Amino acid sequence: MNHSPNDLIMLFNDLFREAFWTILVRGDKEPEYLPAGGTSELAQIVFAHGYYASALHEISHWCVAGEHRRTLHDYGYWYCPDGRTPSQQRAFEQVEVKPQAIEWLFSVAAGSNFHISVDNLSGGGASDECGFRSRVLGQAENYLTTGLPRRAQSFFDTLKSFYGTDDNFSTAWRDDVRRVVPLYSAKEHYEAN
Repeated sequence: MNHSPNDLIMLFNDLFREAFWTILVRGDKEPEYLPAGGTSELAQIVFAHGYYASALHEISHWCVAGEHRRTLHDYGYWYCPDGRTPSQQRAFEQVEVKPQAIEWLFSVAAGSNFHISVDNLSGGGASDECGFRSRVLGQAENYLTTGLPRRAQSFFDTLKSFYGTDDNFSTAWRDDVRRVVPLYSAKEHYEAN
């Protein structure tokens, strides 16, 4: 399956440009969110280096940001770059659960590979990688049960329709859970036997 970031730009902009005055933009550098500067300007979700996965991740952050946060540069979030201390990493992981859960669902809806990101390669990695994977999985499954936030649900449904994954989403989701959270799969197997 072809996964062009241009498709995501088209789908996102068709869905949200008019309703939320927001567009998805391919960037050359690091990702960022640029709020609208005036009544006629559009907010921009800039994803990194033209990467498909970066676009899905940045859209996910936008989908969980409330109305006030969408008026702030990078939603007003604190960001500490790679090389975080253990306490900084725990704080990072705490705020990443919801966006990564949504990104994962978007990825499966698009038939693309999702990878958990602890984004701390030179700082010692995750504070608790197994726990983080489990929390992201738990949040994603909660979204599947109770529904995604409104904007996320719209984009999720659009991805399933565009990529033709609606009919096999449940099977693809179970397969991806086994790939991304292998300890969960082992526990599931143990409990079944």
